[in-house]
Amino acid sequence: MKILIADDSRVMRQIVTRTLRQAGYEGHDLVEACDGQEAFDKAVSEKPDLVLSDWNMPHLTGVEVLRMLRANGDQVPFGFVTSEGTPEMRQAAEDAGALFLVTKPFTADTFKDALDPILG
Repeated sequence: MKILIADDSRVMRQIVTRTLRQAGYEGHDLVEACDGQEAFDKAVSEKPDLVLSDWNMPHLTGVEVLRMLRANGDQVPFGFVTSEGTPEMRQAAEDAGALFLVTKPFTADTFKDALDPILG
């Protein structure tokens, strides 16, 4: 399985990667994107099985990436890993087609709860 991790913080991408492993999702092909435009481009070119995206990124926000993917007919499972989780953001994420929104700080158990229904 290929997982795209999109976050403008290199450290946060590393934390997400480590937490995925701690949650038992080892051995997956992990692809990284450092901003929203790169996330969109890699989602199109790499055809990931799952996208984990930050909300606030340069060039395109995570929700803009998700909306553009859906507008192109791409139904890749998509979730947010972000520092904010207001009810408005959660509603916008759901309306755009996100499967979950995990707020920072998170744990391996948080990831398992969000990802087990998707990854099995």
